[in-house]
Amino acid sequence: MNILYNIGTRAYFSGIRIAAAFGHRKAGQMEAGRKDWASVLEEKMRPLEGQKIIWFHAASLGEFEQGRPLIEALHDRYPEYRVVQTFFSPSGYEVRKNYKGADVICYLPYDTPSNCRRFLDSVHPDIAVFVKYEFWGNILEELRKRSVPTYLVSGIFRKRQAFFRWYGGIVRPVLNCFTHLFVQDEESKKLVNGLGLQNVTVCGDTRFDRVIAIQQQAKQFPWAQRFAESAGFVMVAGSSWPKDEDILLEHFNNHPEMKLIIAPHEIHEEHVQSIIGKLKRPYMRYTQMDESKVTEADCLIIDAIGFLSGIYRYGQVAYIGGGFGVGIHNTLEAAVYGIPVVFGPNHTAFREALGLLDAGGGFTIVNADEYNTVLNRFLTDQSFLSDSGKKAGNYVSENSGATEVIFSAVFKNK
Repeated sequence: MNILYNIGTRAYFSGIRIAAAFGHRKAGQMEAGRKDWASVLEEKMRPLEGQKIIWFHAASLGEFEQGRPLIEALHDRYPEYRVVQTFFSPSGYEVRKNYKGADVICYLPYDTPSNCRRFLDSVHPDIAVFVKYEFWGNILEELRKRSVPTYLVSGIFRKRQAFFRWYGGIVRPVLNCFTHLFVQDEESKKLVNGLGLQNVTVCGDTRFDRVIAIQQQAKQFPWAQRFAESAGFVMVAGSSWPKDEDILLEHFNNHPEMKLIIAPHEIHEEHVQSIIGKLKRPYMRYTQMDESKVTEADCLIIDAIGFLSGIYRYGQVAYIGGGFGVGIHNTLEAAVYGIPVVFGPNHTAFREALGLLDAGGGFTIVNADEYNTVLNRFLTDQSFLSDSGKKAGNYVSENSGATEVIFSAVFKNK
């Protein structure tokens, strides 16, 4: 890569080290996770010597979930391949470091020429897959030099990215290192074509395949089933934040004809107590639940992790939190169950949310009045509720299939 790129990335990596030295938690995890990375990686790779390797790289947890359908399909169709999964961020590595679908899981070393050579000398990938983004120039250039087929999956490009700015010449060469780019939409394809690249296919987002797989594998929760059957209408609020809760709990308190399951984004005691303080109707916490009395509650507070994706099945409508803060959480996990999805205003950076809105299965609100209006219509208009739910479910099913397109292309000559 060029000198300016290496100067910029080295400054960035130095900034991480400085932040770690001053006690920054995330930076500290990044540094600790990369300590003695080369010798640790060599030890982990030793049992895989001589086997076919496919290397997946994801920046963080969300990108990993987009790549996961490919990993799991790989095991079914091409079991001869071993999987190496790398992360750049601790928010991905710390959550999925024990994922059983990969043979080796580790941090990607910082993108310096020497690190990249040593990493690839250890891994010896037959195929490399980058998910959505993470365009590290030195590692991509080294893959190109070694003639390793390298793919971008679920890629998405926007005009604001550096590739399409006046200074884009610094980073554009990395795109030439990909054997093929599988992108989510036509806009992305058009932008990349504008740079002279034709090895681009629009195939959508593998997250649609992932949520369908989650739905098919989701556990049943008998206590949630009994709770739902005791109500005529259940709202499931997932990954809620305080600003979301101010709106939805006020409405809930005033509508005894509905029940609520709420799974807050943060489940620490202070947050749970803030939810309880806003409730004026009987509630029950999951961690303190008497299953024999679950129907006596009007609200279930899910103060534990690992339930949300399966609990959406028990609702007539879902509310997805985060839209009054950093951005909404996963809308597809709810929509896959064929229920309408409501969320706050900070959703415009999320293609799937915009798609749900266009399809008529998603509804955005900016304040309590708008929330009350849409919820009251769901409560009183059964045909509108049913039609909106079908549109949400159809949006997910109609956009699935990216995994199949990618596999057909990547392994057509294997």
